[in-house]
Amino acid sequence: MMTISNEKFTAQKDRRKKIRVVIQIIILLTVLAICITALFTLKAYHPYTSQNANVSGDKGFVALAYFGVERIGNQNIIGVGRLYEHLQALRDLGYVTITQDDVLNYYQTGKDLPEKSLFLIFEDGRRDTAIFSQKVLEDLNFKATMLTYPEKFEKKDTKFLMPEELKELEKSSFWEMGTNGYRLAFINVFDRYDNYLGELDLLKHARVAPYLGRKYNHYLMDYIRDEYGIPKESYNRMKERISYDYEAVRDIYTKSIGYVPGMYILMHSNTGSFGNNDKVSAVNESWIKTLFKMNFNREGFSFNQRNSSLYDLTRMQPQAYWYTNHLLMRIKYDINQDLEFVKGDLNKQKAWETLKGALEIQEETMILTSLPKDKGLLRLKNSNDFEDLKLSVRMKGNKLGLQKVYLRADESLNRFLSVYILNNFLYVTEKNGGAEKELFKLNLDKYDGKERLSIPEDKKAAEMRELETFVKYADSAETAKIYAERLKDKNMENAPTVTDGAGEYIPDLSVHAEGDRMLSLSLKKNRISIMIDGKDAVIDLPVSEPKAGAVYLETAWGGYGWSQRNLADDVYDGVFEKLMITENMGAEKEKVLFDSRLQGFDAVKFKVRQLWESLINWFIVKL
Repeated sequence: MMTISNEKFTAQKDRRKKIRVVIQIIILLTVLAICITALFTLKAYHPYTSQNANVSGDKGFVALAYFGVERIGNQNIIGVGRLYEHLQALRDLGYVTITQDDVLNYYQTGKDLPEKSLFLIFEDGRRDTAIFSQKVLEDLNFKATMLTYPEKFEKKDTKFLMPEELKELEKSSFWEMGTNGYRLAFINVFDRYDNYLGELDLLKHARVAPYLGRKYNHYLMDYIRDEYGIPKESYNRMKERISYDYEAVRDIYTKSIGYVPGMYILMHSNTGSFGNNDKVSAVNESWIKTLFKMNFNREGFSFNQRNSSLYDLTRMQPQAYWYTNHLLMRIKYDINQDLEFVKGDLNKQKAWETLKGALEIQEETMILTSLPKDKGLLRLKNSNDFEDLKLSVRMKGNKLGLQKVYLRADESLNRFLSVYILNNFLYVTEKNGGAEKELFKLNLDKYDGKERLSIPEDKKAAEMRELETFVKYADSAETAKIYAERLKDKNMENAPTVTDGAGEYIPDLSVHAEGDRMLSLSLKKNRISIMIDGKDAVIDLPVSEPKAGAVYLETAWGGYGWSQRNLADDVYDGVFEKLMITENMGAEKEKVLFDSRLQGFDAVKFKVRQLWESLINWFIVKL
């Protein structure tokens, strides 16, 4: 009997092993197919024609510049799926891509552009950008300009495209070349405590970036100055320094790809000229007009018309966390023309009345995009008689901004009870004809038990990180030793804590700060209880006597958050996932009033697709 059991166990083990091997082979073949598809071009770009684009009158053009593209993406680098959604929506609206020659002819010869023209740019010359965006361009018949830093060619950095790869991109017909300049480097840098750091290359900057503010400049924007703002270089030395970068651009591109790209972006300009100093601006202007045919000198707005200049063009840099309607909302108000927003699931849309902004519904997720410097507002239809209820929703909009739920609301919103998260604070308010009254407020950082750091502690941490950086990247052993001694002394210093009476360090909220809160509430008669992420936030908070009313959702811009870049965005995406509303009757099975979750086979398919994507991503990362 024991022998039979062992044989049976061995057979089961072998069967499981075979199944596991088959699954691994399938996943590896899928990954291989993705790689082959990404690396080989099977189509050619077809320029716009009068048949597929209306060319009449001066409608200008929209310029978009993405920092980079990854398979999944994060808060800073867009994922290929989100990029496809952005560009597919523009194509559906009738946009076609235009080339550098089209832009030149528009300004130099007066040739009209298509009514809906898109000039598409990818900055920084990342290899993954080319891999993951190539098929998007092919599928949509879009052409783009790839910008690079020629400094990267010399270092053979595997993260960035090399000259031979740029030539292959050009051969594919979907790409043109441009440049961000010789290098990305920073001068006149101070940390947020006004400690002078001087000049930082990209590696040094990346290490100390968490402790920097907005007090810095790009390498070509100004004189190199000391901590008092006094130039450390003469006019001639400044001119030589800046000229060196342009000469390097000219020489390296000519040697590596055979020509200097015609399109340039002067990094961190937005000055109204070509630098923060008149003399610096004049040097930049001379070189720019000598080497390049066009220059994007501004960022923030997307729309260009003939009243601009070929050397003072503007582009918008869509952020990785923008949903599609966020991009469309920004473009709409740049071009000052109506356009149609994406809606997603039309059946689920029927349950809601969009009063302000734009609503897209994807699977289990409702994305409500606000108007610029304003709000987005939805009303749940047939909810006017809602009184006692339970509600659960996962709020996944960024921390900087408003995601609000109105309960028991009248049509004019003169009477309501509301629960909302604004700039990482939880609020409960109510209104009964007069002013809105705050009933409860909770700092969600403190709710999470986040450590309270004093200003002296944060300042010490900043100075230690800076000294560590200078030790690591010192020009000589002697210099490294000097910084190491300072680091040792700094480490020995005592920084008073909040408990000691020192002021608390409260960081400014970043525009990129990712939000993700599970909110559950129970409203019954004149009491409300709220849970955040499965923990009690408030229990049996007294509210006004109940009156039936409707459910509304609102989102709004939370103000200009902290950013080291020139990022000024006044549109907000509120993200409401798995929204469920039920009656609060105390019954074993309460009536469902609204449920955005997928049901039945749709829910199974969605879960399987998520698991499959996770497996593929895991294999790509590990391989």
